[in-house]
Amino acid sequence: MEANQSSATPNELPMTNTVPVIFSGKGGEFFGIWIVNILLSIVTLGIYSAWAKVRTQQYFFANTNVDGHRFSYLANPIQILKGRILAIILFIAYSLVVSFFPIAGLGFVLIMFLLSPWLINQSMRFNLRMTSYRNVRFSFAGSYGEAFLYFIILPILSLFTLYLAMPWALKKMDEYLCNNISYGDKTLTTNIETSQYYITCLFVVLFSLIAGVIVVAVLAFTGQLGSFESVESGSISVGMIISMVAYLAIFNAVAAIYQARIRNHIFNNSEFEALAKFKSNVSISSYAVLLLVNMIAVIGTLGFAYPWVKIRTAAFLARATEVELQQNSDTIFDTMEEQKSSFGEEAAEVFDVDIAII
Repeated sequence: MEANQSSATPNELPMTNTVPVIFSGKGGEFFGIWIVNILLSIVTLGIYSAWAKVRTQQYFFANTNVDGHRFSYLANPIQILKGRILAIILFIAYSLVVSFFPIAGLGFVLIMFLLSPWLINQSMRFNLRMTSYRNVRFSFAGSYGEAFLYFIILPILSLFTLYLAMPWALKKMDEYLCNNISYGDKTLTTNIETSQYYITCLFVVLFSLIAGVIVVAVLAFTGQLGSFESVESGSISVGMIISMVAYLAIFNAVAAIYQARIRNHIFNNSEFEALAKFKSNVSISSYAVLLLVNMIAVIGTLGFAYPWVKIRTAAFLARATEVELQQNSDTIFDTMEEQKSSFGEEAAEVFDVDIAII
């Protein structure tokens, strides 16, 4: 690690160390965990899935290293199981209400709609509280009112602008999620720009249109434009194959453009004050290839390549990420660890349940 010092005087800017995020997971190791998780979840009719999530999260966290220290996942499987039981109960209740009382089903949908901001907050709060680095936990302080505004009201309002306001709404959602994250007593500050969301969405739209025109032109040139009907029962035309391949390529390219640009923008403009800043340099082209190969691998192996896909994606994103730590960060980390019991973790533990439905 090299110390980066600005030309400014020491009183103006502190010295920093820029360290890489290192992911050391192995595909073979995770495949063993994954296949056992699948088999035990099937045998136990899904009950073991809570333990499966904990094992998976613990593996990825334990293999993620920043400045010589690894992350920890602290969740208890019972907490996750409670959330999944609640999700199943809600689903069964919804099915029964819709089946026997169709009109009342609309009211149930409305209730779930109003409940969704709480679910988002609870999911964020649980997953962050269960994440620890150097024995200090993360946390989330979002409120229902803010979540309702950003995840319900703004998307609805964007409809009246023919989705022209959607990039701004997406920016406000990300801003809400990031600015309510804390690490110990340090709150994450994110200064992201609406213009970057509009530029990114414009790139996505233009790319989709241009790619679509090219695909249609290729189909027309090869005489396949009107060949989407099967020549005989069960057969697939060349035009259909070209279209499916093109769709997958365009879909992954669009996802890569948006995710890479927005991830880079958020990371490069976020920091825990007096502690750490973040850097992200995800290449759009490399990420697009990664996503496409991942999809082809999963489809081609009937899902058995999933562990390999998860490992290579985590490794790719880690290589594109750095953390800029202030020189006195060790002292701050030590102080946080000494004071960690003051954050009410013991009391909050009683109410921690994984309510995430996705």
